[in-house]
Amino acid sequence: MVLLLIIADDFTGALDTGVQFTSRGIQTQVVVNPEVDFASHDTTVLVVDTETRHLPASQAYDIVARLTEKAHKAGVRYIYKKTDSALRGNIGAELAAALKGSGEKQLSFIPAFPQIDRVTRQGIHYIGGTPVAESPFGKDPFEPVRYSRVTELIASQCGLSAASLPALTGGESIPEDKQILVFDSESIEDLCRTGRQLAKEGRLGVLAGCAGFAAVLPELLGIDSGHFVPVPHLDPRLLVICGSVNPITTAQMDYAEQKGFRRMRLSPRQKLEPGYWQTEESRELLASIEEMLSKYPRCIIETNDQGSNQPTADYAAKLGIDRETLRVRIAGSLGQLVKGIFSSPSLGTILMTGGDTLLQCMNCLEVNELEPICEMEKGIVLARFTYGGHTRHIITKSGGFGQESLMTDLAERIANPVP
Repeated sequence: MVLLLIIADDFTGALDTGVQFTSRGIQTQVVVNPEVDFASHDTTVLVVDTETRHLPASQAYDIVARLTEKAHKAGVRYIYKKTDSALRGNIGAELAAALKGSGEKQLSFIPAFPQIDRVTRQGIHYIGGTPVAESPFGKDPFEPVRYSRVTELIASQCGLSAASLPALTGGESIPEDKQILVFDSESIEDLCRTGRQLAKEGRLGVLAGCAGFAAVLPELLGIDSGHFVPVPHLDPRLLVICGSVNPITTAQMDYAEQKGFRRMRLSPRQKLEPGYWQTEESRELLASIEEMLSKYPRCIIETNDQGSNQPTADYAAKLGIDRETLRVRIAGSLGQLVKGIFSSPSLGTILMTGGDTLLQCMNCLEVNELEPICEMEKGIVLARFTYGGHTRHIITKSGGFGQESLMTDLAERIANPVP
């Protein structure tokens, strides 16, 4: 029977939270379908990707509320609403939905991920020391974050009352007249102390936060095995598949190219033209990609234009497609590309950036479950799945974090594993 349900709004978020359990040897399943039959899942932890990040808030609310209520009726003891560590998506609407569906009176929300320098201080959320709305996430073309004060963000998306509170140390008075309690955290110790106090007061029934707080849940729920799963041997060849426009990821690709990665950019037509991946030209493109992979052990295929993305914007305008269709179509083109080369003997380990990219790859391959294995480093998840008789290791990360040298660091690590 499922002990803990984790509800994520995108695929990379589902993985970077689920891996906090699989990496400790805890039985965990990650699925992409909010219509879950809980009786059919024999696992301790079930992670469901609802794909609600880009939906209208009211639609996201309905999906999360139904799933939470269904879990509550099925006897799932703990529910964790996984949120983005940069506060993207329908945060307020989905917290309200999780609270309603759970039947509880209050929901504790710990949004920080101090392990990667994303902290909440006096109610304001910071990314690398910068208030989130002033960071690159505030300028995201698809989902800009407008508020740095977490309670203001919640108020903009739902009608529930929220209070901002310091990290718990024991003995604090918690307001009973507020429905969402937002706790500061600036360190792992803050996460642990707050979590232990919430456990002591019996407040673990419904919680929210990102992978940061999820990392302390195994201990709080008494299911920590006490050991970590090691990184398995990986194919030393690395292909980066990037559908992210985040400047952090762009800088990582620029650095990797300077260090010898071969880089290919898809053209606006290759990204957006309906039916392109059924043409003879697409077959020639896939053949050229396989040739590139056979010659170069470290490659990048990305969807950003050289210099700026104006050529793609102009092509989208010519086709008459809106921004949401643009986002989905670009991710879908990468999915078709991966499907076309998945069985190639020249393909090694894959690094994918962005939840949209990963999901569309899974959709094109008609695979709805991925097995997270462990973390390569914080926020960087190693997973695997099988398609057409071929099992591939996939390294996943969201578009918005990681050091500039991340791609080259990972390439070196898999090529020269530590015994």
